[in-house]
Amino acid sequence: MAAGLFRWAVGFWGYSGLQKPPMHGDFEAQRHWMEITIHRPMFDWYFYDLEYWGLDYPPLTAYHSWLLGKIGSVVNPTWFALDSSRGFEDQLLKVYMRATVLVSEYLVYVPAAILFSRKLARLQGAAIWESSIATVAILMQPATILIDHAHFQYNTVMLGFVLAGMAAVLSDRLLWSCVFFVAALCFKQMALYYTPAIFFYLLGTCLLPEPRPLRFILISLTTLLTFILIFAPLLLSSLFSPFNLSSYPPPPLLKSLPFSLPDTSPFQPPLLLLTQSIHRIFPFARGIFEDKVANIWLAIHTIHKLHSYPTPLLQRLSLSATLIAILPSSMTISLFPRADLLPWALASSAWGFFLCSFQVHEKSVLLPLLPMTALLASSDGLATENRAWIGWANILATWTLFPLLQRDDVRVPYAVLVLLWSYLLGLPPTSFSLYTSRHSSLTLATRLLHLAFYAAMAAWHGLEAFVDPPKAKPDLWVVLNCLIGCAGFGVCWLWCSWQCILRSGVMEDYFGVRVRLGEKEKEAKAERGKGKETARNGKVKTRKAL
Repeated sequence: MAAGLFRWAVGFWGYSGLQKPPMHGDFEAQRHWMEITIHRPMFDWYFYDLEYWGLDYPPLTAYHSWLLGKIGSVVNPTWFALDSSRGFEDQLLKVYMRATVLVSEYLVYVPAAILFSRKLARLQGAAIWESSIATVAILMQPATILIDHAHFQYNTVMLGFVLAGMAAVLSDRLLWSCVFFVAALCFKQMALYYTPAIFFYLLGTCLLPEPRPLRFILISLTTLLTFILIFAPLLLSSLFSPFNLSSYPPPPLLKSLPFSLPDTSPFQPPLLLLTQSIHRIFPFARGIFEDKVANIWLAIHTIHKLHSYPTPLLQRLSLSATLIAILPSSMTISLFPRADLLPWALASSAWGFFLCSFQVHEKSVLLPLLPMTALLASSDGLATENRAWIGWANILATWTLFPLLQRDDVRVPYAVLVLLWSYLLGLPPTSFSLYTSRHSSLTLATRLLHLAFYAAMAAWHGLEAFVDPPKAKPDLWVVLNCLIGCAGFGVCWLWCSWQCILRSGVMEDYFGVRVRLGEKEKEAKAERGKGKETARNGKVKTRKAL
């Protein structure tokens, strides 16, 4: 209930594109897709007026938009009137749109988060109060709330499917995990960030400790069938509706196929629609990055301009870098397919994609944050090391989103949610005890690294608020934000990859490196407990003597 109230309160502030014609922003894009899906034939969804927020998400998002548009049209048909409703900013429409995000989240994300947290805590023997704190931390994650409920998107539906898939893995229901992960991918293509880790985990369970061909066949069929069921309504619409091929230009992907079908073929309309949807879902023509995003390509671009290189070369370069970045986690999870390692592999894979892949948005940082934050529910999730690293990654990621959120005029929700979340977990800037306490198990290097980034974030906010950038470089502070964020995210990738490898046991088995997961902290707590018990016994003896 409290998480819902905070989400609704954030919705009273601005949103993407408010009073910013002609394109407005993400709020208008989501509204426009509802307008398209309820008024245009299904086979026309991925072709209609592509210059004005053309649909560029997978079919499950389109079906979701269709449902919400139908319900909204019952309330007020003018909200989604075809073409004439563009840029509509009625206050009741804003209330309805905000409510759709909240309801969608409570139907998918919230129950999935609670289910995953309780399941992981029960399997690893975590205390109930620790599981409850972890669940609240997941639900109150500031970056997710600010992007979906302030900026305006439906990322939590996709993230909820991912959490449901992770919970299914913990329950050893691998076929259901396939269904949920495919649903996530068919809702937003950004879920592709998780695909390598999930693929190699499932492959590993089919091969180790012994080959299980039946499991492999069932997983493959379930995955394929789920894709078919989700795409079926879209593709069948081209068979049972009037479809004039001459009215739709063939997409580049269709032209590149090694075969061609005659226009009279009954399979030509579905093939045209399938290739067009894929072309829209994966827009390689847009460039290697969009806007200012804290990944390696923008960092390199500040020194050496990448736009001068041909797009195919940049695509191959980003593909090679991404494959290298996801290799450690993919190899580890395939050789050690354990459910407790999957969140680490998902986080490492997602960080690799965010840092190195093609056409990355700032909002994509939500994907590596999800499995990292979900690890708070593990048996050592609230231990000093994990809490410090996971908390630092979340605050750093939210900070890199500030230039985007600033354009939406949501500075106050940003400050409130970050401070509230840091207070909940005992993190800077509300508490420095994790780094200053003599009982802390953090290494000196970790303390210095994190505190340096916290200081840099605070200093940046001071510069952004009180110092104007040079006129020749108006984006100086934004670029500086991205460079600091990129460095921090690179460290996050290294830490998640290292934890995945370390916890697999391969370092101990082959190199003699022992894994001490919170042992120092447990020993310190035990010593403090003995000290308190000794003090209590002393007081009792004193009272008896008196």
